Amino acid sequence: MTRAPADADADAHDPRFARTASGLLGEFNAAGVLTTADVHVANRLGRLGAEPDERVLLAVALTVRAIRHGSVCIDLDAISHTVLGESDELIDVSALAWPDPAAWRAACACSPLVGTGRDAGSAPLRMPGRLLYLDRYWRQEEQVRTQLRDRAAAAPPAVDLDRLRAGLDRLFPGDPAGAATGTDRQRLAAAVAALRRVTVLAGGPGTGKTTTVARLLALLRDQPGPPPRIALAAPTGKAAARLAEAVAEHTAELPEPDRAGLGPLPASTLHRLLGRRPGSTSRFAHDRYHRLPHDVIVVDETSMVSLTLMARLLEAVRPDARLVLVGDPDQLASVEAGAVLGDLARADGQPEPWLDERLRALGALGPADPPVVHGVVTLDRTWRFGGAIAALARAVQAGDADAALTHLRAGHPELMFVETDDLDSRDPAGLESVRADVVAATGALSVAARDGAVADALAALERHRLLCGHRRGPYGVSRWSAEVERWLADAGAGSAADDEWYPGRPLLVTANDYDLGLFNGDTGVVVRENGAVRAAFTREGRPLRVPTSRLSAVQTVHAMTVHRSQGSQFSRVTVVLPPAESPLLTRELLYTAVTRAREVVRVVGSEQAVRTAVGRSVSRASGLRERLGH
Repeated sequence: MTRAPADADADAHDPRFARTASGLLGEFNAAGVLTTADVHVANRLGRLGAEPDERVLLAVALTVRAIRHGSVCIDLDAISHTVLGESDELIDVSALAWPDPAAWRAACACSPLVGTGRDAGSAPLRMPGRLLYLDRYWRQEEQVRTQLRDRAAAAPPAVDLDRLRAGLDRLFPGDPAGAATGTDRQRLAAAVAALRRVTVLAGGPGTGKTTTVARLLALLRDQPGPPPRIALAAPTGKAAARLAEAVAEHTAELPEPDRAGLGPLPASTLHRLLGRRPGSTSRFAHDRYHRLPHDVIVVDETSMVSLTLMARLLEAVRPDARLVLVGDPDQLASVEAGAVLGDLARADGQPEPWLDERLRALGALGPADPPVVHGVVTLDRTWRFGGAIAALARAVQAGDADAALTHLRAGHPELMFVETDDLDSRDPAGLESVRADVVAATGALSVAARDGAVADALAALERHRLLCGHRRGPYGVSRWSAEVERWLADAGAGSAADDEWYPGRPLLVTANDYDLGLFNGDTGVVVRENGAVRAAFTREGRPLRVPTSRLSAVQTVHAMTVHRSQGSQFSRVTVVLPPAESPLLTRELLYTAVTRAREVVRVVGSEQAVRTAVGRSVSRASGLRERLGH
């Protein structure tokens, strides 16, 4: 609902309201669309640029706001239909006094605050067409576009085609020109990575992305010449550690000569790869003047890479190096502005005739297969979880709410639907199966931790995970963590009130600790082993034991947000959906949550919440997809 402007008079010190705001800025601030900071920035720029038009100032404030919500720009024609409120509840924006789009664009184009050409001088905003950017983000988007264009137009890497064909046959066996099976798409991705400077390897969880990465690295290592210098990276420390472990696991499956040629391949965060620049939080040691030394750079979980970080990466990669971007464009995007992987994976474009010819000659592309555009190859066969989970994930991806609900209600053992709209009550009904899973998993965890069976305790930690869309409130992590504590206490499996480091306590790392090799988002468990209490985490398939005295940034984890679960997998997952009114309830949130499970997914919420989630895709305004298509 819309918050009345009169509410601003209720408390003159309420930080949500700018006391000096008037006109359109005051109306949109009172309605909950703009924050105080948005208003102040717009007013300040208006004074500096001598811009009195309140329509332009509203556009400036909305552009500042957009960055906070993940968009790099605003579409003046569509924003009145896509904007959401700042709080956890949707607000009715239809009653607000939105300017006429055509007149709004004209006012902005004439404003001294807005530059419209490529050389816009010192104007703080840019407006190519109907999109309005802060100048910094326009430059970053243009940098990404031109870097990708220039790398595609440059001479392709030199390869020995006969040796490449032999390597493809050895490392990707199967029918090279057959139907679109998982193996054939993997072969295609590897061939594209060998032939092209930039490759996008897209696909959902369990589609064999990391298997493909390990084998394509062996393929590149097999080419004549000095062995390529390889870097593995990811946006977070947790994702980097998982990447290194997964690549090592799949490398061990390679033939002996290929395995020996690759050797150990560590991974790092993108920030560590680019290097810290003292005194700067936005620039790195490696840039266009000091390029990275690597010949091949693989970036995993690229969906979490923001526009800013992608621009910094592209300028630091040598023009003759190969860049392989790996990720799932349907997952939740970066918490910062931009959705670069999604833009790349979905952009229109023209095929490259030379690439198409070579791929078909190598048997990586069948006669009837469509050509590769922008170097994007999507793996579409799921190997990790069962058919029912995959079917639900596909229905969510397709935006088919009826099919998603049909799958949830079909009674398949892999899918459960606890249909309720009573989750904000003190003791919600119908949660017996959730309680049973939580108590059983925690019981197995506690027994193994007390007995010193570290490997069993770590396995039990991944048995079940409760995922929430919110951090706070009746549908958030805080409330459901307390709910789990109550269930455990009722079952006699709760923690000792006076013992912080009790065996069986599940841990969540909340900050990177490079000395210990622990990263934000890692999970572990407190165990008692040989009379000593330690924390145990999984590293490269083996337990990593850490004295509890060395842990500082950890908390108990009975539930976590869907965002934090990205990159993780659990045997069973319970997803607590917020009500349909929550702007956080989106297709990407539900898809990400569902695909965290290997064996069983349980969705807790109302039918309307499911329908809303499946029908509402994350709206991130960007011009990159359209500009790549041109």
